[in-house]
Amino acid sequence: MASTSSAPMRKVSLRNLAAHKVRLALTVLSVVLGTAFVAGSFVFTDTLQKTFDSIFENTAQGVDVRVSSEERNSSGVPLADLDTITALGGVRAVAPAVSGQIVLIDSDGAAVQTGGAPSIGESYLPPGQALGEPDEYVQGGPPAQVGQMAVNASAADRAQLAVGDTTKVLVPARGMVDVTVSGIYDTGNETGGFIGATFVDSQARELFTDGKHVEYIDVAGTSLSQTELRDEIAAALPDAKVQTGDEVREETKAQVTEALSFINYFLLAFGAIALLVGTFIIYNTFSMIVAQRLRELALLRAIGASRKQVGRSVVFEALVVGVIGSAIGIAAGVGLAYGLRGLLNAFDVGLPEGPLQVGPRTILIALVVGVLVTTISAYAPARRASKVPPVAAMREEFASTGDSLHVRTIAGAVLGVLGVVGLVIGSRGTGGGAAAVVGAGALGLILAVLFAAPALSRPIVGALGAVLAKPFGPVGRLARTNAVRNPRRTAATAFALTLGLMLVSVIGVFGASAKASVNQLVDSGVSADYVLTGPNQIGVPSGAARAVRNLDDVQSAAALHPVSVKVDDEQQQGASLDGPLEGVLDYKLVEGGADLTGNHLVVSQTTAAQKGWTLGTTVPMTSADGKVVDAEVTGVFEDNQLVGDWLVSDDVYRQVMPAATIPDLAVLVDAKPGADLTQLRADLESATKQFVVVQVQDREQFKGTQGQQIDTLLAILYGLLALAVVIAILGIINTLALSVVERRREIGMLRAVGMQRSQMRRTIYLESMLIAVFGAAVGVLLGIAFGWGFVSTLKDQGLDQVTVPWGQVVAMLLGSGVVGVLAALWPASRAARTRPLEAIADL
Repeated sequence: MASTSSAPMRKVSLRNLAAHKVRLALTVLSVVLGTAFVAGSFVFTDTLQKTFDSIFENTAQGVDVRVSSEERNSSGVPLADLDTITALGGVRAVAPAVSGQIVLIDSDGAAVQTGGAPSIGESYLPPGQALGEPDEYVQGGPPAQVGQMAVNASAADRAQLAVGDTTKVLVPARGMVDVTVSGIYDTGNETGGFIGATFVDSQARELFTDGKHVEYIDVAGTSLSQTELRDEIAAALPDAKVQTGDEVREETKAQVTEALSFINYFLLAFGAIALLVGTFIIYNTFSMIVAQRLRELALLRAIGASRKQVGRSVVFEALVVGVIGSAIGIAAGVGLAYGLRGLLNAFDVGLPEGPLQVGPRTILIALVVGVLVTTISAYAPARRASKVPPVAAMREEFASTGDSLHVRTIAGAVLGVLGVVGLVIGSRGTGGGAAAVVGAGALGLILAVLFAAPALSRPIVGALGAVLAKPFGPVGRLARTNAVRNPRRTAATAFALTLGLMLVSVIGVFGASAKASVNQLVDSGVSADYVLTGPNQIGVPSGAARAVRNLDDVQSAAALHPVSVKVDDEQQQGASLDGPLEGVLDYKLVEGGADLTGNHLVVSQTTAAQKGWTLGTTVPMTSADGKVVDAEVTGVFEDNQLVGDWLVSDDVYRQVMPAATIPDLAVLVDAKPGADLTQLRADLESATKQFVVVQVQDREQFKGTQGQQIDTLLAILYGLLALAVVIAILGIINTLALSVVERRREIGMLRAVGMQRSQMRRTIYLESMLIAVFGAAVGVLLGIAFGWGFVSTLKDQGLDQVTVPWGQVVAMLLGSGVVGVLAALWPASRAARTRPLEAIADL
């Protein structure tokens, strides 16, 4: 019986949807945008995962057991272990792996860019020794002697190299190496930007090892299983890390999965933001739809429809919209993932290529999320509609009235106070706990704005209207009246933009504070006239510091290196300086001297107090290879974030760090008194030209480079947030369009009494502008507050400068006004085309 009685209501709902195509399209669009980002995030990361899985299926092929070092920063596996492994009965073949980072130089003498993909040089093992399938050579053959190199096909194309060409390879720890291309091979699974160069084993060991270790050793067995062979080798080498080939492949996949999971969480976080913004738009849309249809729903009640049937009809419409929007959103998500991959490939980030993966999980999650959000968003308006008495709903004025805002305003005020308290308390601390308190305060303030926004909109929008709309006379007053007349609708529309610009402002504060902190760090810590730098993870090639030390106008050139050792069984991070501190770093000694020679160690005040170190204290430093070097504390300096906790001499550094890390992090150059700095720059550039990747920068340029890296990260974040802002803008269009439909008779009356079409358009423009500026102003204020709170918790991480990008703030506020006008173009045009008599007669 229930099914029979509900069938007519479903038919009414479907006909209502079909009869209001514009309203349906706008509502579906909000669902599409919300679900597209979620679906796109899953498609993108699933595609990367599948492609990497296919690549790593070929990892360690033919390998039964791999022997490596337990310590990640060690020199590797001792060569002596080769003989131990070979002597075991179950071993058929042994393949030592030798590899390291390189920079390939193209035919024009420039470094080949990889976009973040690996650029690896390794030893070539002939088919009789290599355990996996040999590479297929498309031209030439493998290297046969020292000075020859084979390279993968895509790298050869990028470098414009052919068999027989001569070029150079930069090995950061060894400098430039002259090579001749012996062959070009196909890897089978080509990763964008990847460079793989092979050398004869003897030259590879010379370039990438210290002569006593190899990176790892792969082993193939005879009749033993992988597990049995692993146990046999582990018993012979108790200090080594011994894994089966299957374990190696699974570990590699797990590492890639973990890295991709971060990307997935990152993208899904922005998807959630987009969905949250979309939720408010959907909720606002259904609230307005119900308000417009109160008389229609009341008529249904009057002819016998029950409250439940009316409520279910609205929810059923939302369900239909959710299914349609989610289905389109999945397709849009696939397109979004395709576009995102194309964008990243355009920036040459070195992603592997492969077909897009659209799994059942992606479809299911997108459908569930889109349908649930839409249905839940429609539930409250549906419930409210079902409670409206039929006679009351038929009154014309009913739709414009609303229940009291007192309760939600009081709730908003309480949450606002709690949020401010959380923000202030959290900002006084540092670390994860303080950030969590700030986050709780931020959530409280967001909820406070959500609850109190209708009450806030009247005075704020009224004040904005008194200023911005006043020059437009009666039209401006009418726009102001329209904007404040329905505070719920105004607040819901503005809140979507509030969320988007709040996040943009938070990121803006982070970026500005990070750049200000870096600038402060360099200004207070670096006194060098020039800084030599290189690419990330490569640094300044070995030999560059020596090349510039011999210049006439150079007082000193100190190479800076990171140092990682164990002290008292705890991993410690410090630095070494291959040269004097004077003239290159700003520091203030408290005790002792700053002579970084021999086994000397200079520490900060805080570190000395925490460790109980004093002048003359011997500090045993244990390398990843287990070698212990005793360093003597010879000086204590005032805390300096750039210098860090401690500095050791270059002698200590070379004893505790493996040969592969010898390249310099940076080289700090101090000019002689009276030197011509312009001429010195030219001399430095000339002396380092042979190293190709070295950049010569003064302090301002060095700060600018760090700022560019921050700007690159911010650009990605802003790009992702742009979707939330676009959704918010479409929400304004949606709301205004529905508002025009809702006020059709009112607009007809205004047109009938003489309002011109241009005046009607101007009224809608101004109304939209006031709503947009209101939402933007609240969002910017929240974003600045949250940014200040979160940055304050990172003082111990070096972000000790809280900076507000005021230029960006002003631009966003002005831009929001422009956005408001642009968003109103179509609704305003629709309102202006309203025919007076038809609108007045419309029931």
